[in-house]
Amino acid sequence: MTTEIPGERLTTTAVLTTADEIMELLGNPVPAVMMKQIDHLDRGAVSVLRHSPIAGAGYRDATGSRRSTFVGGDAGFIEVLAPTRIAFSLPGTSPVPANSSGFSFVFLLPGVSETLRLNGLMLSRDGARTVVQVQEVYVHCARAIGRSQLWVAPKSPAPPGSHGPGGSGPLNDPGVREFLAAAPFLVCTSGDADGGSDTSPRGDRPGFVRIIDGHTIAIPDRKGNRRADTFHNVLQDPQIALAALVPGSSQVLHLNGTASVTTDPDLLSTMALRGMNPHAALLIDVAGAELGVSEPVRDAQLWDAAAHVDRDAFPDLNILAAQHLATNPANRMGPLIRPVAALLRLFPNVTRRLIGRSFSSALAKEGYDSDAPAPAPTPPRRASSPARRFEVRTIRRETPEAATVVLRGGDEPLDFVPGQFFTFGLDVDGTTVRRAYSASSAPGSPELEITVKHIDGGVFSGHLHRKLAVGDQLEVRGPSGALFDPATTDADEIVMVAAGSGVTPMMSIIRARLAGPGRARLLLLYGNRDESSIIFAGELARLQREHPGRLVVTHQLTGPDPTWTGRTGRITGASLTAWLADLRPSTGARYYLCGPDALMSGAREALRDSQIPGDRIRMESYRSAAPTESTGTAHRMNVTDGGAEIGAGPVPAGQTLLEAGLSAGLPMPYSCTVGNCGECVVKLLSGRVAMSEPHCLPAGQEAEGYVLTCVGRPQTDVTVDIADL
Repeated sequence: MTTEIPGERLTTTAVLTTADEIMELLGNPVPAVMMKQIDHLDRGAVSVLRHSPIAGAGYRDATGSRRSTFVGGDAGFIEVLAPTRIAFSLPGTSPVPANSSGFSFVFLLPGVSETLRLNGLMLSRDGARTVVQVQEVYVHCARAIGRSQLWVAPKSPAPPGSHGPGGSGPLNDPGVREFLAAAPFLVCTSGDADGGSDTSPRGDRPGFVRIIDGHTIAIPDRKGNRRADTFHNVLQDPQIALAALVPGSSQVLHLNGTASVTTDPDLLSTMALRGMNPHAALLIDVAGAELGVSEPVRDAQLWDAAAHVDRDAFPDLNILAAQHLATNPANRMGPLIRPVAALLRLFPNVTRRLIGRSFSSALAKEGYDSDAPAPAPTPPRRASSPARRFEVRTIRRETPEAATVVLRGGDEPLDFVPGQFFTFGLDVDGTTVRRAYSASSAPGSPELEITVKHIDGGVFSGHLHRKLAVGDQLEVRGPSGALFDPATTDADEIVMVAAGSGVTPMMSIIRARLAGPGRARLLLLYGNRDESSIIFAGELARLQREHPGRLVVTHQLTGPDPTWTGRTGRITGASLTAWLADLRPSTGARYYLCGPDALMSGAREALRDSQIPGDRIRMESYRSAAPTESTGTAHRMNVTDGGAEIGAGPVPAGQTLLEAGLSAGLPMPYSCTVGNCGECVVKLLSGRVAMSEPHCLPAGQEAEGYVLTCVGRPQTDVTVDIADL
């Protein structure tokens, strides 16, 4: 196939003409993809609109031609009149929309790769102000922006886009050709036979829009969610419009014409990545091209990092998509998805990291290698969980060594996942001491319960047991941690193995599950020294009586009274295997372990020997990291955020980086303070840091130069960067 021949027109017969051919090419989209839209603006979508400074928009003008452009210029440019009505202003140079025109938007959030799409119908127009009825709202995946690196500031100035003579076709203008060669991103507007409008993002390496001749371009279509809205639309109405961006430039290239879908192998081979051809391409016969400065793009300051949105100010779009899927009335699985969406909402940082890493891996497999990296979404600096003040309402003795503290911080029910922990701070002799404890209560109540065992020499636990009184206040941060698997359903059996105070997160799980409607069994193997040291002994016995067959608790004691007739000895791999053989958990059971390292390592090995998949086993240690040896010398810590200096301060001998940073008033991210949650991870730019063991930082991240400030003590002067991973 010949390309780039001014004055000649491309002809090809490899064109798809039916919906069946498209389905055969792409396959069926998964049901979740087709049911993630809602028909109104919920609170999450409204929040996104209020933070978005710009959107790609598409419609038909008064002449019947399809148009694609950018609207906005500042956050909150969309006026939400009602859940089903919005208003906005079109740029003064935009063609006038046709009456009752279909209108579509893709809302962009600078610094964020996911987008929000909205389709509707124009209701009225008063001057530049246009009112649109909302018909469909849904979250679009991050591929287009991730592939294009749209938010990465350019290393060199954007092309000037100067016009000049160049043949008969609109694409022979040198300014148009230069701009397309540099453009990594565009929005594409198409529509169906009923007059509807759909605007979608397209992104790839700069120059991914291939100029075939003076009138024809091809846009590769790579792996996606298989919705293929644009493909289906052009079968009904071939009119199409594009608006392209180049990072760093305030200009926009507007194109319009007619489109078809081609699978021509010769053409697709010219757009291959790592030897992989796109599965199809949009072939567009361009009728017009117009390049000019866009006021919305100029005013939105899209490539100024300081103007990028604060991701903590609005819902994570991946979680918002899950919520939309759960509330779609057409989705029969909604009741099962709803609690998963609620759990994901509690772990925004974890969710972002997991999705970001998965996304980067997927792009690498598609051919976006190191010479043109396609980064995962890059949120701004993490904000630590805000500190709240909770008052001690009750102190309840559980055993001679353990007590439950009942706290309340207001009238709102606490939202956390069973098994999560909170970080508590209290003043001990003029020094703020922080420790992390699992909630032993179930979520959904304004009161939070923690059950703390006294530790010899423990500063926090000693103060709590000897001096804490009703009416005292504690600083509370959290929740943190991910012991409980959000994928667990009411149909899954739960097998728990704990020793000593390791039962506290298990108690939260038991209380929460027994309060629900499920019937799956909860099995607990609980090790202690003797009967007097069994925490929650009375409540566990009562719950077994009230839920016969559903809750099964087995106690195993290392130093029992001679009258004890139950299991004895430490919990080992062999004793766990024998216990499981007696109870025969279902093949879908989930396993949770909490206790000393020896118990958990032995139990995990026994479960794996029993062919339990690793993804069904979760563990949590309640042992804090042991302090590293101090150099006996104070050192200095410099703190940056994405390379920008934000402060510095001394680190006295023996202090952690986190302790010193908080004392200096620096915005250090953290949660648990004991090396268990990973929220305080930072990049070590210079110097040496020793971290106490054990801690949760993966060996790979440690090798890459990351450290946990809560268990890290400097061995030299250091510089750390607190920007998110």
